[in-house]
Amino acid sequence: MIFECVILIVVTVYLRKTLHTSVSMPEWNRLLLLTMYAAIGLITIQFSFPQVKLISKWLAMIMLAGVMYVLYSNEKFKQAKIILVAVLPYLLVSFFIETIRLISSSLYNEWEPWLEGASTFTGIWAFGTWIVTNRQQKELVKVRKKVIEEEENNKVIAAMKAQLEIEVAERTAELTKQKEELELALNELKTTQTQLIQSEKMASLGELTAGIAHEIQNPLNFVNNFSEVNTELIDEMMEEVDKGNAAEIKLIAGDIKQNLEKINHHGKRADAIVKGMLQHSRSSSATKEPTDINKLADEYFRLAYHGLRAKDKSFNAAMKADYDETIGDINIIPQDIGRVILNLITNAFYAVDEKRKALVQNVSRDLDGSGVYEPTVCVSTKRTGKRVEIKVEDNGNGIPKNVVDKIFQPFFTTKPSGQGTGLGLSMSYDIVTKGHGGTLKVETIEGKGSLFIIGLPV
Repeated sequence: MIFECVILIVVTVYLRKTLHTSVSMPEWNRLLLLTMYAAIGLITIQFSFPQVKLISKWLAMIMLAGVMYVLYSNEKFKQAKIILVAVLPYLLVSFFIETIRLISSSLYNEWEPWLEGASTFTGIWAFGTWIVTNRQQKELVKVRKKVIEEEENNKVIAAMKAQLEIEVAERTAELTKQKEELELALNELKTTQTQLIQSEKMASLGELTAGIAHEIQNPLNFVNNFSEVNTELIDEMMEEVDKGNAAEIKLIAGDIKQNLEKINHHGKRADAIVKGMLQHSRSSSATKEPTDINKLADEYFRLAYHGLRAKDKSFNAAMKADYDETIGDINIIPQDIGRVILNLITNAFYAVDEKRKALVQNVSRDLDGSGVYEPTVCVSTKRTGKRVEIKVEDNGNGIPKNVVDKIFQPFFTTKPSGQGTGLGLSMSYDIVTKGHGGTLKVETIEGKGSLFIIGLPV
């Protein structure tokens, strides 16, 4: 009886622990536990009241069988079914023993050793099964807990992944939109830059217009004058023909020939000026051709001067030229290098004129006090080995040290707003360095003047 009571107590404790972890069917949980407590109580009564031993034991077994049936038949108690595996053999053997005892006491007494052995074996089986299954149950709980944790982690990772995918998609859409906006802005900037470069070219063309008008007027005057003289000489020659004076006719014919040569010379001069203007105005063909750099520099020197004089009658500056006659022709794109020379000379004339105006307002002396200031621009050429240098020097105010490194940057200008686009020196630098493989450098002393040096390979 003590062994049976211990088995029931162990089963009750395990059942209570199992049912405690389940939140389903709390009424049935309490009922099953109360039934087990009652079975334990009936088994315990046998110690104090042996006369009710048979009834109490049968009632206890019936209660235990009822509990086993409920656990087996209801899926809600699936976790507690482990009790069936442990207790069912003991319960069946107990039913069998008590049935034999009830039917025949003599038969029970004859088989008692075997029956008690079977009961003990099933009791040991119950304990052993309970211990093994309990250990397995614990391991299963650990594995299940680990699986649940992994599932939770996977859910968290999946949620984070989904969120990251959403954020990446949003960021990608935003970057795509920004890229499209930047491409649009870049296209607009390129269009604007092209327009500004064209405006800069037209501005330099405007600088030339007045100078060209002045320059072309001189050869046209010569052509007109010599044409009129030739007309008079032909009339004289006709008179001498009538007189039959052959010597005088030859003399007049010689004069007419000289005049025609002069007309041809000045006509070609006018033609060269017009061609230069057309070359300057049209887009560069990027075709290099042999060019007399001295002639090109001198032509643009005079054109720049006369152009500024036409716009401002008060403008005046000394022009000094020093050309190396040993240079000869060099392969360049003449209209491009002409733009560079024109731009540098125009800037030099602007610098000396600004200094002159400033000194007129203050003291009519140069900054070092050595005498009256005379605006001067010098243009020179020189061959040094396999390179040709073209120098444009002025005695203006120079370039401040804090901006001298920026003067070749696009859109940077030291001129007041509205008087410069900031593209002249930038375009000149690109033409010399990228278009001709040369160099463009500046040497300046603030308050004294500037020197721009173009270096071109021969």
